[in-house]
Amino acid sequence: MSTAVRTSPPGDPRELVDVRDPFHGEQLPRWAPFAALGAAVAVAAALHWLVGLGPVLSLVTGWLLFVVGLTGLSRSVEGGRRAIDRLAATLITSAFAIALVPLLTLLWKVLSSGLPVLSGQFLTFSMRNVVGEGGGIYHAIIGTLLVTGVAALMSIPIGLFTAVYLVEYGHGNNLARVITLLVDVMTGIPSIVAGLFAYALFVLFFGEGVRLGFGGSVALSVLMIPLVVRASEEMFKLVPNELREASYALGISRWRTIVKVVMPTALAGIVTGITLAIARVIGETAPLLIICGATDSVNFNVASGRMMTLPVFIYNSFKQPGVPPEFGYARAWGAALVLTIIIMALNLIARLVSYYFSPKTGR
Repeated sequence: MSTAVRTSPPGDPRELVDVRDPFHGEQLPRWAPFAALGAAVAVAAALHWLVGLGPVLSLVTGWLLFVVGLTGLSRSVEGGRRAIDRLAATLITSAFAIALVPLLTLLWKVLSSGLPVLSGQFLTFSMRNVVGEGGGIYHAIIGTLLVTGVAALMSIPIGLFTAVYLVEYGHGNNLARVITLLVDVMTGIPSIVAGLFAYALFVLFFGEGVRLGFGGSVALSVLMIPLVVRASEEMFKLVPNELREASYALGISRWRTIVKVVMPTALAGIVTGITLAIARVIGETAPLLIICGATDSVNFNVASGRMMTLPVFIYNSFKQPGVPPEFGYARAWGAALVLTIIIMALNLIARLVSYYFSPKTGR
């Protein structure tokens, strides 16, 4: 329980002391940072109205006054070390707040522009024979789910088995080193390169101008495989070797040890990594624009014909909004909101899986 005492003459800054722990010495009360922030905001507002400073310059001025004031007050009361600690904490918190600005601005823009568009018709109708007002994104939602789902079906087994080989069988041999290098290179390739690769591959079989939903799945799998490999590899490395050695001591073979011991232990992290990898590739536009193409109709067959996806729908709606253009722009914002909700749902699922299925420590 904290108690406040006066340890200096009246009027001295050191009178603002909150003694919580005899081992930590004199400390500022908890309300001191908020008081310094309020004073800085008041001074910045006064300068804004009296001198005519712009909003950005007033914000920067208020922030500088807060940092300097709080650091000086802390130095006069708590000493130099605590003042440096408060300065570092203030800078870190400020950097975090600055990082939130574009994120919150983007979310606000997507919500404010996309929510008025959402309706039952918007989610259950396609754009077939629709000009101007009306229509929906049902065909794009189906295309996104099918293309991404097929990509996941291809990428998850390949990435998972590759990670098993690198951790359980490779042990630093030449092939494992080459695979690790290729995974690192694939992690950094631009998405449009994956689309060009898929297009070039299917041109060999179907000729120039091919547009195919399955081609989009191949392009997304090129981007997804290294993410699955890296996430699964790190989770396998976190499994204690003592568990493997205990299994081997009981006479259990290596493959059964991997299936019955290693994989269940790392399951939560693997599922989380796979879910985040899906969320990462589901919003790709360039590769799908190249190989999947665009259509206004619903296509349930990824192996035949063009297939619309949400990212491509958003791009086309802004590039060719139609006449009048405001309806096309509105549909684009609505599709952007739906795609954002899908990605946020995938991230939430990943967090829940990690929380509920991670190995519990303690008793």
